[in-house]
Amino acid sequence: MLGDSKQWILIRGSDRNNPLLLFLHGGPGMPMMYLAHDFQRELERSFVVVQWDRRGAGKSFTAGMSSQRMSVSQEINDTIELIDQLRARFHQPKVYMVGFSYGSYLGILVTQHVPERLHAYVGIGQLACSEQENRTIQDTWIREQATRTHDQEPIDELNGKKPLDRERWLFKYGGEIHSAHTWWPLLWSGLRCPEYGFQDVVNVKRGVDFTARNLRYDVIDGSILDNVSTLQVPAYFFTGRFDYTDPTQCTVRLFEKINAPVKKLVWFDRSAHFVFLEEPSRFATEMRRVALEAKAFEESRDR
Repeated sequence: MLGDSKQWILIRGSDRNNPLLLFLHGGPGMPMMYLAHDFQRELERSFVVVQWDRRGAGKSFTAGMSSQRMSVSQEINDTIELIDQLRARFHQPKVYMVGFSYGSYLGILVTQHVPERLHAYVGIGQLACSEQENRTIQDTWIREQATRTHDQEPIDELNGKKPLDRERWLFKYGGEIHSAHTWWPLLWSGLRCPEYGFQDVVNVKRGVDFTARNLRYDVIDGSILDNVSTLQVPAYFFTGRFDYTDPTQCTVRLFEKINAPVKKLVWFDRSAHFVFLEEPSRFATEMRRVALEAKAFEESRDR
């Protein structure tokens, strides 16, 4: 239980004494547990990896569940409670926290609340700009790709002649998954996930819809870029070169603005939004580098 809600976590690793690594999924209601079997095996050699379907998402979605406590502030409380449970269970003082997409919005806010419980923060597809600015950047890019490929349908949608399916074009032009052009690889991964049954797969979309309808943004007014300027832990931004889901130019602006004891922008040159799926070995390598650098920082600070 986290708060008043039964929520599902998946813990995998080759050695329980390895550092704890907590993933915060995106969406905001799109889980990542169902993708874990496709990318994190190498990561499990160096970390105890924790995937978590937050309240209302994936395995943690139930029909008829209450929407009253669906808020960013409650998600922050749930995250801190889970961090404390993991620290107690594995007898470790701190965890590494990775926030993906919307999870990077949540993760950076959690980092501000409890820096003393984190070794480092890693944002993947870091959400930085406002939703409106993101859409403006996306629409400009989609128009450029459609013009280049003589593709009239997205141009008609952007010109208001048809309803705009922005996500379809982000996928088609490689701004979500650079090596694929539809959402099929994500669905196929979910259907093969050993931890997910058929009903869990069905509940993925139900949870996304439920969260989109009910999540209240009650912590900050405006974007991360407008509200966050300082982090007290080492901060890393893992950015796919072709990411237009959370546009890279916004991540770069946040990276340049933010003050942190250590900060690095790490480019993944063969990826878009899902760097851990498209370059899993490189992702594991970079996470090991984060752990080494965070340890060195803590040792130098404690001298």
